[in-house]
Amino acid sequence: MELVEVTPLRWAHGGETVGRVDGKAIFIADTLPGELVRASVTVDKRSWSRGELVEVLDASPDRVEPPCPVFGSCGGCQWQHVDYAAQAVAKRQIVVDQLEHLGGMEASPVREAVTPGSPFGYRNRMAFRVAGGRPSMYRRGSRDHVPVPECLLLVPPLADLYRRLGDMDGVSEFTLRAGTRTGDVLVVIRGQVPQQARSWDVSVMRGGRPIIGRPYLHEEVAGVRLRVSGRAFFQVNTDGAEALVDLVTEALDPTEHETLLDGYSGVGLFSSTVGRRAGSIISVESDRNAVADLKKNVAGMNARVVTGRFEEGVEPGWDVAVVDPPRAGLGERGVEVVTAAKPRAVAYVSCDPASLARDVKHFDAHGYDCQWVTPVDMFPQTFHVESVAAFARR
Repeated sequence: MELVEVTPLRWAHGGETVGRVDGKAIFIADTLPGELVRASVTVDKRSWSRGELVEVLDASPDRVEPPCPVFGSCGGCQWQHVDYAAQAVAKRQIVVDQLEHLGGMEASPVREAVTPGSPFGYRNRMAFRVAGGRPSMYRRGSRDHVPVPECLLLVPPLADLYRRLGDMDGVSEFTLRAGTRTGDVLVVIRGQVPQQARSWDVSVMRGGRPIIGRPYLHEEVAGVRLRVSGRAFFQVNTDGAEALVDLVTEALDPTEHETLLDGYSGVGLFSSTVGRRAGSIISVESDRNAVADLKKNVAGMNARVVTGRFEEGVEPGWDVAVVDPPRAGLGERGVEVVTAAKPRAVAYVSCDPASLARDVKHFDAHGYDCQWVTPVDMFPQTFHVESVAAFARR
């Protein structure tokens, strides 16, 4: 296998760095821009290649020792070897690059990244597989299992529970969930419920049914108490969720005379917080688990809940809008729907800078300019980055 020495030049979308060998781009994981490394070429295409790190010959000052003993084999984290301040800078750079290359934005409006909460111990939800009765994660780049003795990303209540789980034989996978500001803890199990489950002293559900306690938990964001069912989506970083609420509020600044559209509303994070400033709300969600929570969380507000896919359209009648689409983004149809009522402002919560960049062009075609983009580090120690983009009608 060919060995090469290379100095990575910059971060690439996906968490690797990219450098050049004989004019050809090479992507290498576990490296940092500016350091000299030796790598083995594992994929060799006409215009690009991929390498595997063999040795760091001259380390970057931003390289740190990963604290997790299974980092590198476990697929959960990719950036524990990067100083946290440098992670935030890198994520902003990735957002800038995607907006320039895919969005065609020459003057990038990307602000400094927001880093809410702790770089470890931030996840209020984490899914694990089970192998040999022990919790595990997928090995990086494969479906093989890697036993995980502890996970440093878990919020303290979940980290404590994780140490007390005991033998998980008979369980194929499980998800730990916590309301970090309420103390609620819920375990969602696929497979057999362990005999020791009652000793955990938390709620347990299986197959959508409660086995012990309640099939939901509560969380608080921006002073609002939210119900979140065991199988409903909610942001994994509660401090990050509050940062998103603050940014969406800044982008929209709704008034009591305006109607807010909340597309892909989930359990109502934005409807129940930002929506309190608006005169009325239209919340659109397709997942039945989330819809049940959504109706509970907007009870008493002037809200209309629309159950269905956002892309199928909503009868126009809103002044401002927030959308939080899946990784694929809004696409041309989604942008067409959200701009149909000609809202004065749109807040776009994105979990993928590439799809956000593509959608910037669609917004431009419908008469909307991107005012600013703020990256939010919801997922420290990984390359994933959330962003809030503010659009205004021309």
